[in-house]
Amino acid sequence: MKIKSVELRTINLPLVRPFRTSFGTQYDRSLLLLKVTTHEGSEGWADCVAMVDPLYSPEYMSGAQDVLERFLLPTIFHHGEIRAEDVAELLKPFLGHQMAKATIETAILDAQLKLEGVSFGSYLGSNKSKVDCGVSVGIAPTIDALVEEVSQYVTDGYRRIKLKIEPGWDIEPVRVIREMLPNMPLQVDANQAYSRTDTELLKGLDAFNLLLIEQPLDEHDVLGHALLAASVSTPICLDESITSLQSARDAIAMKATTVINIKPGRVGGYLESLRIHDLCVEENIPVWCGGMLETGVGRAANVALASLPGFTLPGDTSASSRFFKRDITNPFVMKDGQLSVPTGPGIGVEIDRDFIEELTTSSKVILAP
Repeated sequence: MKIKSVELRTINLPLVRPFRTSFGTQYDRSLLLLKVTTHEGSEGWADCVAMVDPLYSPEYMSGAQDVLERFLLPTIFHHGEIRAEDVAELLKPFLGHQMAKATIETAILDAQLKLEGVSFGSYLGSNKSKVDCGVSVGIAPTIDALVEEVSQYVTDGYRRIKLKIEPGWDIEPVRVIREMLPNMPLQVDANQAYSRTDTELLKGLDAFNLLLIEQPLDEHDVLGHALLAASVSTPICLDESITSLQSARDAIAMKATTVINIKPGRVGGYLESLRIHDLCVEENIPVWCGGMLETGVGRAANVALASLPGFTLPGDTSASSRFFKRDITNPFVMKDGQLSVPTGPGIGVEIDRDFIEELTTSSKVILAP
């Protein structure tokens, strides 16, 4: 397959409600879309999940576009004919930038699979036609507001609730939601908001029969997570700390995690995600698919990934309406707490090109030499 052009497009998609975590509040989703067009007549699409500011990760949206334009795309173009399986090795000399690398690899894989008439799910090794849906609930302004929001998600049919927490917003909101939902699968996500000195506080979460505590400490403090895991009974799950197959292997060996959240953008793409999945299956480590406020483009690929056999916990694979009044693809609609895995070639969803045009704040087409 030979690339003819790449389009980089920035869009701004309003959120249904503000989404607050320990590292900030989002009111809309500004996002970089990448479209690959091939000489064979195929198109491939991908979300770049990097946020506007480097708060969740060192990567940020305009930085991702810069590294794509200056380094990654010229390398891909120079290679000539390309397959998605070649991308990681070609881009290996450029350190880091997993989200940017994932974007180009995913778009190429989408175009490739469309040419071959193969769905993402089939290519990755899916064994499910539907996946269970979980929902991530941001830090609310009040306990009453949290109760109202969670109640709506339960009514909608979500099968797992994840509460964002931070110091000062942890034990009490979790206690209230657990009392309200004694049998609902419930987990918490700290996004690195705590330190090793908070072990006793985090032990307090053991009383609530949680599925897991996600990324309580700094992403670089793998040893701290191992020490915490030995002190609490609630399983520790790593998110930001898992940036590659090797980091997953090391964290498991150190007993810093017994559950892993796989985010394709964070680890460099779906092929590395597949390798991490396979390792975790070998090591009997449950995995689930995290979310980064993706549009339907990224959600389609995530749902396909979540349909692999090792994904035994509900992920952040919510319906389109959880975050957006209108998506840039045909919407993902939850039924009985599940989403259907797309079966069409590539990511398997229709792109709403007119709506994308309305949302676009900038665009650039780069022709391959």
